[in-house]
Amino acid sequence: MCSSDLVVIALASRNLPPRHRNKAIILGSAGAIVLRIVFCFFVATLMTVPYLKLVGSALLLWIGVKLLVPEEEHGDANGKEAPSHIWGAVRTIIIADAVMSLDNAIAIAAAAQNDYLLIAIGLLISIPLIVFGSQLILKIMGRFPVIITLGAALIGWIAGDVGITDVVVHPYVEGYGDWVHYAAKIAGAAFVVMLGKMLAARAEKHRKPALDLEGN
Repeated sequence: MCSSDLVVIALASRNLPPRHRNKAIILGSAGAIVLRIVFCFFVATLMTVPYLKLVGSALLLWIGVKLLVPEEEHGDANGKEAPSHIWGAVRTIIIADAVMSLDNAIAIAAAAQNDYLLIAIGLLISIPLIVFGSQLILKIMGRFPVIITLGAALIGWIAGDVGITDVVVHPYVEGYGDWVHYAAKIAGAAFVVMLGKMLAARAEKHRKPALDLEGN
Protein backbone atom coordinates (compact mmCIF):
# COMPACT_ATOMS: atom_id res chain seq x y z
CA MET A 1 0.00 0.00 0.00
CA CYS A 2 1.17 3.53 -0.76
CA SER A 3 0.92 6.79 1.16
CA SER A 4 -2.45 7.65 -0.42
CA ASP A 5 -3.91 4.45 1.03
CA LEU A 6 -2.67 5.41 4.50
CA VAL A 7 -4.22 8.87 4.14
CA VAL A 8 -7.59 7.35 3.21
CA ILE A 9 -7.44 4.92 6.13
CA ALA A 10 -6.53 7.69 8.57
CA LEU A 11 -9.29 9.99 7.28
CA ALA A 12 -11.92 7.24 7.36
CA SER A 13 -11.09 6.19 10.92
CA ARG A 14 -10.28 9.56 12.50
CA ASN A 15 -13.78 10.10 13.94
CA LEU A 16 -13.84 6.72 15.66
CA PRO A 17 -12.95 6.37 19.35
CA PRO A 18 -9.34 5.17 19.84
CA ARG A 19 -10.54 1.76 21.06
CA HIS A 20 -12.24 1.12 17.70
CA ARG A 21 -9.70 2.65 15.31
CA ASN A 22 -7.37 -0.34 15.07
CA LYS A 23 -10.32 -2.65 14.45
CA ALA A 24 -11.56 -0.49 11.58
CA ILE A 25 -8.04 -0.13 10.16
CA ILE A 26 -7.29 -3.86 10.30
CA LEU A 27 -10.65 -4.95 8.88
CA GLY A 28 -10.62 -2.28 6.18
CA SER A 29 -7.03 -3.03 5.19
CA ALA A 30 -7.66 -6.79 5.14
CA GLY A 31 -10.71 -6.34 2.91
CA ALA A 32 -8.79 -4.02 0.60
CA ILE A 33 -5.89 -6.48 0.39
CA VAL A 34 -8.24 -9.33 -0.53
CA LEU A 35 -9.66 -7.20 -3.34
CA ARG A 36 -6.16 -6.26 -4.47
CA ILE A 37 -5.21 -9.95 -4.71
CA VAL A 38 -8.36 -10.61 -6.75
CA PHE A 39 -7.49 -7.68 -9.03
CA CYS A 40 -4.08 -9.23 -9.70
CA PHE A 41 -5.83 -12.30 -11.12
CA PHE A 42 -8.11 -10.30 -13.42
CA VAL A 43 -6.09 -7.13 -13.99
CA ALA A 44 -5.74 -7.61 -17.75
CA THR A 45 -9.51 -7.85 -18.13
CA LEU A 46 -10.34 -5.08 -15.66
CA MET A 47 -8.16 -2.56 -17.47
CA THR A 48 -10.26 -2.97 -20.64
CA VAL A 49 -13.73 -2.61 -19.04
CA PRO A 50 -15.33 0.63 -20.34
CA TYR A 51 -16.45 3.17 -17.74
CA LEU A 52 -14.98 1.13 -14.85
CA LYS A 53 -12.46 3.84 -13.99
CA LEU A 54 -15.01 6.60 -14.49
CA VAL A 55 -17.27 4.94 -11.92
CA GLY A 56 -14.29 4.48 -9.63
CA SER A 57 -13.34 8.14 -10.07
CA ALA A 58 -16.85 9.23 -9.10
CA LEU A 59 -16.70 7.01 -6.01
CA LEU A 60 -13.37 8.53 -4.98
CA LEU A 61 -14.74 12.06 -5.42
CA TRP A 62 -17.73 11.16 -3.23
CA ILE A 63 -15.45 9.63 -0.58
CA GLY A 64 -13.15 12.67 -0.59
CA VAL A 65 -16.08 15.05 -0.10
CA LYS A 66 -17.67 12.81 2.53
CA LEU A 67 -14.48 12.67 4.58
CA LEU A 68 -14.40 16.48 4.84
CA VAL A 69 -17.93 16.71 6.24
CA PRO A 70 -18.07 16.26 10.03
CA GLU A 71 -20.10 13.25 11.06
CA GLU A 72 -22.86 13.25 13.62
CA GLU A 73 -22.25 11.54 16.92
CA HIS A 74 -23.28 7.90 16.97
CA GLY A 75 -23.39 6.04 20.22
CA ASP A 76 -25.54 4.44 22.87
CA ALA A 77 -26.28 5.56 26.41
CA ASN A 78 -22.92 4.24 27.58
CA GLY A 79 -21.05 6.19 24.93
CA LYS A 80 -20.20 3.07 22.95
CA GLU A 81 -19.80 3.56 19.23
CA ALA A 82 -22.51 1.98 17.08
CA PRO A 83 -21.21 -0.98 15.06
CA SER A 84 -22.64 0.55 11.87
CA HIS A 85 -20.30 3.54 12.33
CA ILE A 86 -17.28 1.23 12.44
CA TRP A 87 -18.42 -0.68 9.38
CA GLY A 88 -18.97 2.62 7.58
CA ALA A 89 -15.26 3.39 8.03
CA VAL A 90 -14.33 -0.12 6.92
CA ARG A 91 -16.50 0.22 3.81
CA THR A 92 -14.93 3.56 2.93
CA ILE A 93 -11.41 2.12 3.25
CA ILE A 94 -12.21 -0.90 1.07
CA ILE A 95 -13.95 1.09 -1.69
CA ALA A 96 -11.28 3.80 -1.88
CA ASP A 97 -8.37 1.36 -1.86
CA ALA A 98 -10.07 -0.85 -4.44
CA VAL A 99 -10.34 2.06 -6.88
CA MET A 100 -6.82 3.33 -6.24
CA SER A 101 -5.31 -0.15 -6.60
CA LEU A 102 -6.56 -0.80 -10.15
CA ASP A 103 -3.36 0.47 -11.76
CA ASN A 104 -1.15 -0.71 -8.89
CA ALA A 105 -2.31 -4.29 -9.44
CA ILE A 106 -0.39 -4.35 -12.73
CA ALA A 107 2.88 -3.40 -11.03
CA ILE A 108 2.28 -5.82 -8.16
CA ALA A 109 1.61 -8.75 -10.49
CA ALA A 110 4.65 -7.90 -12.64
CA ALA A 111 6.99 -7.53 -9.63
CA ALA A 112 5.89 -10.90 -8.24
CA GLN A 113 6.01 -12.49 -11.70
CA ASN A 114 2.37 -13.55 -11.28
CA ASP A 115 3.21 -15.67 -8.22
CA TYR A 116 -0.11 -15.08 -6.45
CA LEU A 117 0.95 -16.84 -3.25
CA LEU A 118 3.89 -14.44 -3.01
CA ILE A 119 1.55 -11.51 -3.72
CA ALA A 120 -0.86 -12.63 -0.98
CA ILE A 121 1.90 -13.15 1.61
CA GLY A 122 3.53 -9.82 0.82
CA LEU A 123 0.27 -7.89 1.11
CA LEU A 124 -0.87 -9.65 4.28
CA ILE A 125 2.37 -9.02 6.18
CA SER A 126 2.02 -5.33 5.33
CA ILE A 127 -0.98 -4.98 7.68
CA PRO A 128 1.13 -4.14 10.79
CA LEU A 129 2.88 -1.42 8.78
CA ILE A 130 -0.50 -0.11 7.66
CA VAL A 131 -1.76 0.09 11.24
CA PHE A 132 1.40 1.89 12.39
CA GLY A 133 1.44 4.28 9.42
CA SER A 134 -2.25 5.12 9.76
CA GLN A 135 -1.87 5.79 13.49
CA LEU A 136 1.07 8.09 12.77
CA ILE A 137 -0.93 10.06 10.21
CA LEU A 138 -3.86 10.27 12.66
CA LYS A 139 -1.56 11.85 15.24
CA ILE A 140 -0.27 14.34 12.67
CA MET A 141 -3.85 15.20 11.70
CA GLY A 142 -4.65 15.82 15.36
CA ARG A 143 -1.83 18.36 15.61
CA PHE A 144 -2.23 19.87 12.15
CA PRO A 145 -5.91 19.79 11.00
CA VAL A 146 -4.92 21.22 7.60
CA ILE A 147 -3.62 17.71 6.80
CA ILE A 148 -7.26 16.58 6.66
CA THR A 149 -7.97 19.03 3.83
CA LEU A 150 -4.74 18.09 2.05
CA GLY A 151 -5.62 14.40 2.40
CA ALA A 152 -9.07 14.95 0.89
CA ALA A 153 -7.44 16.97 -1.93
CA LEU A 154 -5.08 14.03 -2.56
CA ILE A 155 -8.09 11.73 -2.96
CA GLY A 156 -9.61 14.18 -5.46
CA TRP A 157 -6.26 14.39 -7.29
CA ILE A 158 -6.17 10.59 -7.63
CA ALA A 159 -9.83 10.55 -8.71
CA GLY A 160 -9.02 12.91 -11.58
CA ASP A 161 -6.14 10.71 -12.66
CA VAL A 162 -8.24 7.54 -12.47
CA GLY A 163 -11.10 9.01 -14.49
CA ILE A 164 -9.03 10.41 -17.34
CA THR A 165 -7.24 7.08 -17.88
CA ASP A 166 -10.50 5.17 -18.51
CA VAL A 167 -10.44 3.31 -21.82
CA VAL A 168 -13.42 5.36 -23.05
CA VAL A 169 -11.82 8.73 -22.25
CA HIS A 170 -8.20 7.98 -23.18
CA PRO A 171 -8.63 8.14 -27.00
CA TYR A 172 -10.02 11.68 -26.72
CA VAL A 173 -7.17 13.08 -24.61
CA GLU A 174 -4.08 11.15 -25.68
CA GLY A 175 -3.13 13.74 -28.28
CA TYR A 176 -3.18 16.72 -25.91
CA GLY A 177 -0.12 15.92 -23.83
CA ASP A 178 0.41 15.62 -20.10
CA TRP A 179 -1.26 18.94 -19.27
CA VAL A 180 -4.71 17.33 -19.68
CA HIS A 181 -3.88 14.77 -17.01
CA TYR A 182 -2.63 17.47 -14.65
CA ALA A 183 -5.76 19.53 -15.34
CA ALA A 184 -7.96 16.53 -14.48
CA LYS A 185 -6.04 15.95 -11.25
CA ILE A 186 -6.25 19.61 -10.22
CA ALA A 187 -9.96 19.71 -11.08
CA GLY A 188 -10.57 16.61 -8.97
CA ALA A 189 -8.70 18.04 -5.98
CA ALA A 190 -10.43 21.42 -6.27
CA PHE A 191 -13.86 19.80 -6.59
CA VAL A 192 -13.41 17.71 -3.44
CA VAL A 193 -12.08 20.58 -1.33
CA MET A 194 -14.63 23.18 -2.45
CA LEU A 195 -17.69 20.94 -2.25
CA GLY A 196 -16.48 19.29 0.95
CA LYS A 197 -15.85 22.64 2.66
CA MET A 198 -19.21 23.97 1.51
CA LEU A 199 -21.09 20.94 2.86
CA ALA A 200 -19.03 21.01 6.07
CA ALA A 201 -19.95 24.67 6.63
CA ARG A 202 -23.61 23.90 6.01
CA ALA A 203 -23.52 20.94 8.41
CA GLU A 204 -21.86 23.08 11.07
CA LYS A 205 -24.48 25.80 10.58
CA HIS A 206 -27.29 23.31 11.14
CA ARG A 207 -25.52 21.69 14.07
CA LYS A 208 -25.13 24.89 16.11
CA PRO A 209 -28.87 25.58 16.59
CA ALA A 210 -29.34 21.98 17.71
CA LEU A 211 -26.53 22.34 20.27
CA ASP A 212 -28.04 25.60 21.52
CA LEU A 213 -31.40 23.91 22.01
CA GLU A 214 -29.79 21.04 23.92
CA GLY A 215 -27.92 23.52 26.11
CA ASN A 216 -31.13 25.28 26.99
